[in-house]
Amino acid sequence: MFKFAQFLKENIKNVYMRNLSKGFIASLAFLLVFGCIPNEKIIYLQNQEGNTPIEDGELITYEIPEYKLQYNDIIDVNIQTIEDLMEFGFNSKPAQMSAQMGNVSAQSGGDVYYMTGFSVDQKGNIRLPIVGDVNVKEKTLEEARVTIEESLRKYVTSELYVKVKLGGVRYSALGEFRRPGKYVVLQDRMTIFEAIANAGDLTTVAKRDEVLLIRQYPEGTRLHRIDLLDRQIVASSFYFIQPNDQLYVEPLKVRETGTGENTAQTLALIFAGISSLALILNLLK
Repeated sequence: MFKFAQFLKENIKNVYMRNLSKGFIASLAFLLVFGCIPNEKIIYLQNQEGNTPIEDGELITYEIPEYKLQYNDIIDVNIQTIEDLMEFGFNSKPAQMSAQMGNVSAQSGGDVYYMTGFSVDQKGNIRLPIVGDVNVKEKTLEEARVTIEESLRKYVTSELYVKVKLGGVRYSALGEFRRPGKYVVLQDRMTIFEAIANAGDLTTVAKRDEVLLIRQYPEGTRLHRIDLLDRQIVASSFYFIQPNDQLYVEPLKVRETGTGENTAQTLALIFAGISSLALILNLLK
């Protein structure tokens, strides 16, 4: 009876060890095959197979449609009379206004126009002192400037200088960014790669070939899929982002399987598995 029990124990042990070895070998093979992210999934602006290649140094021409103002945009309106220009110069604002903008900048993390600019409401109007509501919906910055100046002419008889600029490019970065968040960049135009760089670039496990761009249009919102690995994006209408754009990047499957992001991490996982198997074998002796 004792010999049978010992025989049964040895058989169970051998079966367990064979299954354990098979499982470890299968896991090892899986890690070697799927455990690393190839460079083709990471490198931006590649000449993808099937597309007309864009060679280095080749001139890429594109037409950038003038941005038309929409709901929730913020614009900076600078109005100066001939007296202001003589006293403060062509590019200067009164000292009190400049100090106010500096304080707002310090308090709001750089979004100086949130407090000092003029927001476009749901009806497409901005509300100016004395003048009241001025409709700028679906107008370019130049068209908005002309409209504002015409509205002011009813109340001001002296010469006017009116300057209208976007109050920065506001966008959101969500998902596999190194610094996800909401950003305001004080410039009129920005490429999608500048926006990504501003958010710290994408993580290694980011799905760069299926970036989701959520863009606001006058009639509503549309969702677009963008391939950052394809060099053709430079010639597309999505190369430049617009105010209120949202960028969402999903993770690759490697995040789901829990394997390493590169060869070093994958090898570390393999060695950890070998150490664990050796420990189990030692305990079963």
